[in-house]
Amino acid sequence: MTAVADRPPAPEAPLTTTPAAKEPVRRTGLLLAAIAGAWVVGWALFQGVATLPLGRAALTGFQRSLNDLRDAFDAARNSNFVLDVVFGGIRDGLDAFVSAARGLLSQPAFPRPVPEIGWLGVLAIFAWLTYALAGLRSTVLVVLSTLSFALLGYWSDSIDLLIVTFTAVFFCLLIGIPLGIAMARSKAVTTVVTPVLDVMQTMPSFSYLLPLVLLFSIGASAAVVATLIYALPPVVRITAHGLRSVSPATIEATRSMGSTRGQLLRTVQLPMARRTIIVGINQTIMAALSMATIAALVDGPGLGQPVVEALQSLNIGNAFVAGLAIVITAIMLDRTTTAASERAEKERRAGRNAPQHRRLVLGATAVLALAAVYLSRTYLWAADPERLPDLGGPLADATSSATDWITDTFFGATNGIRDAATYGLLNPLQSLLADSPWWLVAAVLLATAYVLGGWRPALISAVCLGVILGVGLWQDSMVTLTMTLVATALVMILAVLFGVWMGRSRRADTALRPLLDAGQTIPPFVYLVPALALFGPTRFTAIVAAILYAGPAAIKLVADGIRGVSPTTVEAATAAGSSTLQVITKVQLPMARAALVLAANQGLLYVLSMVVIGGLVGGGALGYTVVSGFAQAQLYGKGLAAGIAIVALGIMLDRITQHAAARQGRR
Repeated sequence: MTAVADRPPAPEAPLTTTPAAKEPVRRTGLLLAAIAGAWVVGWALFQGVATLPLGRAALTGFQRSLNDLRDAFDAARNSNFVLDVVFGGIRDGLDAFVSAARGLLSQPAFPRPVPEIGWLGVLAIFAWLTYALAGLRSTVLVVLSTLSFALLGYWSDSIDLLIVTFTAVFFCLLIGIPLGIAMARSKAVTTVVTPVLDVMQTMPSFSYLLPLVLLFSIGASAAVVATLIYALPPVVRITAHGLRSVSPATIEATRSMGSTRGQLLRTVQLPMARRTIIVGINQTIMAALSMATIAALVDGPGLGQPVVEALQSLNIGNAFVAGLAIVITAIMLDRTTTAASERAEKERRAGRNAPQHRRLVLGATAVLALAAVYLSRTYLWAADPERLPDLGGPLADATSSATDWITDTFFGATNGIRDAATYGLLNPLQSLLADSPWWLVAAVLLATAYVLGGWRPALISAVCLGVILGVGLWQDSMVTLTMTLVATALVMILAVLFGVWMGRSRRADTALRPLLDAGQTIPPFVYLVPALALFGPTRFTAIVAAILYAGPAAIKLVADGIRGVSPTTVEAATAAGSSTLQVITKVQLPMARAALVLAANQGLLYVLSMVVIGGLVGGGALGYTVVSGFAQAQLYGKGLAAGIAIVALGIMLDRITQHAAARQGRR
């Protein structure tokens, strides 16, 4: 502070960047404005020309070929070696495992009218495992959460969801941890695997489902495989990161003592990276839970099925109760795995096994758990969760009544918000994107990609746009892109407002961050429920759900970017007489530009994923087409084509914003 004060007065210096830094930013803004102006002129001249619309029931040649491909797969399923023996064996094995687990824990096991282990036994097993892995506080949370499944009336569906989730997580760990180890040890493996993981994380969850139906048909196996694919990247990436983060000095010291690569891995790298790997397992579990709910669309067992049924029938009460059970499951798994990670780190630092009194407690509680299992196999009161009090029915009725009251009372306000967004943002942008000639929109998107990121994202965008043209769903893709861009813009407004507040105020950060963390644990299906209750089945409902889903991640990224601005720079600007608004707009936001672009990147991907799911609640466009592909056999090819178009949109948006973020970081 003294050095700054002793300099010659230069009050404007802290408020501006250097001319070399400002010039590219100004040039980018001017180029984007020129592109937008040319686009509006082209739209005015050629509106409605070459927009490539396609009726709801109409099919292109490519889409019919996908239907034929499905028929060929069905015909060859019992005669083709790969389909019958390889994929059929995987399907039968997964179906048998899930069916056995359901008969053991959640569904009647013939000739028993109840599962082999009733609710009391399952509760006791969960409690003992949690105490062993995560401690007493987490055990209380798990007991209360598991009891709530029965009290809400969704015991079987909740346990089924856990079965699908943990079956997929088991295979994720079986594949992901060795793959992460290989990535940490080999640059060649990293070079090959990283682009695959990028694509897997870019693809919206809907896109996994229809292709897997070709190989595994519908049912538990397709749900497990889809969940496995979606949840695999976090554990691979975080395992590799954890192993790379082990101190090179420690590794060299171990090698100098004659340790082999295997000994180094077992005795040094894995123990020191254990806490990081458990964080990766936490992320994989949460991703698996999110996907397992959506897998209800391919007849995957679990809580996703009652949510889908309630949303399709507009039964807000039942959707709320089933969604509440999903939220409880997500919080339970997140907090438990986090606590397990912290316990693992404490044990590693202590360098000793569990103390004797803990071993005695574990032994005693194991005996109690076995006794509870015996009771649940012997007595109906301990086996049948329907004998417990029913809180779900009254809660569903109360929610439906409250929704009706809110809808009637605030009809004018909710309709006003919806209409303002629809007529002020959605319709104008959709007219530009969907009513302009396809070649004009393609040229605008390619030019924007080049200005923001350079040649590489422009070339990738050209390929993606070619794919969208090829699958025959250009106009639906532009409608989906419209909703994605509008929702992302609203997300970024919220991200800047709350992110700046959190970045500048520790109190705000302390108050809001737990809420944002909790928001990120909730699977996307759940966000459809309040949005549908407030705004009914419309495009705007999908946008509201997307904002709720994407907001937490974007806000946290902006907050971290604002906090990362040098305090010295902020103090210098304040000392120069800048107001709070000037400090924010002239110093902190410009210097956090890379974080803003990264927040936009993550927001786009989250929003696209949610907008597509919004097809269940009136979102239309590509999401509706995918859902139609599940529901109507003749539209399977069109639904699969929509999934391909969604992937192309996701990759294009991701690459543009990723390269834009990298360019901003370099500047």
